[in-house]
Amino acid sequence: MPPTGLALDAPVSAGLAPVSGHKKIILLKPRGFCAGVVRAIDVVKIALDLYGAPIYVRKEIVHNRHVVDELRHAGAIFVEELSEVPENARVIFSAHGVSPAVWAEARERRLQVIDATCPLVTKVHLEAVRFAKQGYTIVLIGHRDHDEVIGTLGEAPESTILVSDVDDVDRLNIKDPERVVYLTQTTLSLDETKDIVGRLMQRFPKIIGPKSQDICYATENRQLAVKAVAPLCQALLVVGSQNSSNSRRLVEVCEKAGVPAYLLDDSREVRSEMLENVEIVAVTAGASAPEHLVQELIDHLKGKGYNDLEEAEIKEEDVRFTLPSDLEKFTPRLHRVRT
Repeated sequence: MPPTGLALDAPVSAGLAPVSGHKKIILLKPRGFCAGVVRAIDVVKIALDLYGAPIYVRKEIVHNRHVVDELRHAGAIFVEELSEVPENARVIFSAHGVSPAVWAEARERRLQVIDATCPLVTKVHLEAVRFAKQGYTIVLIGHRDHDEVIGTLGEAPESTILVSDVDDVDRLNIKDPERVVYLTQTTLSLDETKDIVGRLMQRFPKIIGPKSQDICYATENRQLAVKAVAPLCQALLVVGSQNSSNSRRLVEVCEKAGVPAYLLDDSREVRSEMLENVEIVAVTAGASAPEHLVQELIDHLKGKGYNDLEEAEIKEEDVRFTLPSDLEKFTPRLHRVRT
């Protein structure tokens, strides 16, 4: 049966309360691809259409195994470093962005670069450059080994200090506490970031932040949807790869609400114990997870007796990003989020 709709910006419907012996799926919306991911995947596909294979891609274009495998099959060659790319070849930088040092290496090796960096990540890079020029110490909140953080740190390495939790904030020793700014990775947990920022403000009362938050709209919306639905289900299944930061945060948000949550690459990873004594299961997807994997998971759950499907929408998304200019001239159209 087609899903019924529930808008969660209104009071939550009592109709979602568990009914003994009645198995149900709550399908969260928004879920899955964000505008930056759509743009990055389109960049690779359009480049392959325009120039033919091979097209080299530095790092995973987005953090999803299925997406990477599909693009690899289409002719993309994924590499860890530019040294693996032949001189003069065409290379795409991933949605997570790169440091100025990577750009310099690309120029030195005469590579033809197509930049698929998410515009919201570019925003953070530009903020780092601007605040460093103004003499601020930049406290970057993020996860040390994430590709996005590595790129942002590279913009102003002498001016930037990375913190990942409140304990890191307590260990900070900043030369001029009067000139401190914080920036964040775009895919963090809202609650965790709030705690870190709160502690920074306690330690450095003059600290300032970006004019608008760095955590991206898609990350925020997906977390808010999980928070809204967590009281109504006994388990949450999140479609996404293990190296997807925003997907992992969805699991953490749900677990913090006291509900078990599981991160799955696809339906084949569902284990029987995940659904034990679960009458209502919620399903969502990280911002780099394709919708067809969600639908495959829904079909798998229906095979387990979860035949009642209801879609719970917290907020409508209609965000569009233009392609990089060197591709936009060939395909003059905007790309919108597909769910």
